[in-house]
Amino acid sequence: MPPKVEKTALITGAAGGIGSTLVQVFHGAGYRVIATDLIEQPADLPCHRYLVADLAGYVQDEHYAHGIDSVLHSELEGQLDVLINNAAIQILATTAGLTRDDWRKTLDVNLLAPFLLVQAMLPELCAARGSVINIGSIHARLTKKQFTAYATSKAALAGMTRALAVDLGPQVRINAIEPAAIETDMLKAGFATNPKNYAQLKAYHPQQRIGTPKEVARLALAIADGGMDFLHGSCIGLDGGIAGTLHDPD
Repeated sequence: MPPKVEKTALITGAAGGIGSTLVQVFHGAGYRVIATDLIEQPADLPCHRYLVADLAGYVQDEHYAHGIDSVLHSELEGQLDVLINNAAIQILATTAGLTRDDWRKTLDVNLLAPFLLVQAMLPELCAARGSVINIGSIHARLTKKQFTAYATSKAALAGMTRALAVDLGPQVRINAIEPAAIETDMLKAGFATNPKNYAQLKAYHPQQRIGTPKEVARLALAIADGGMDFLHGSCIGLDGGIAGTLHDPD
């Protein structure tokens, strides 16, 4: 009987709150994880290989994909079962204040890099009948002031998810997760001096709380490995019900 072949996942933005939890959950499920981020590998991040790389630079230079390809083929039998496009940047500015450089960085990291990674990894993903999961945002549908660039990039990512599903199905399944507020260290730091607003943010959600990185990661694992092959081209809201809520003035 041939030995069981382990599955492989590539996760971008792996050092952040959601990204590191994605790595931990997929590693715990038996995946060999290739993790990438801008910063050095956190000491407690369990992965097969960690690559320091700039996604914005990748849009201009293909060496990023070459490094991944080298790891896949020299160490992992050329196998890639799951690609999770998690890395993103969020530049907040008024309409008058957004610069061309803000737009370029936002679209390069949040939209073009995910497409180029799918394109670069397509032979491996097709061979595995693999799964792509784009980490989007509730801002694809509902947004607020100063989020124009970010919200536009996430709306485009949702559109790209649906279009790629049409273009690539049934070779590769492509879906997106669109979280609302998730309780990362970055989010909590932003409210450190204003706990009242943080409590209000929780109360706005019908679940009366904020989501957790583990809930995002568990949903991603279920999409990738939960026997739901008919789930394809979907943008799944993970928002505690806030997408259905209107708030009257106090």
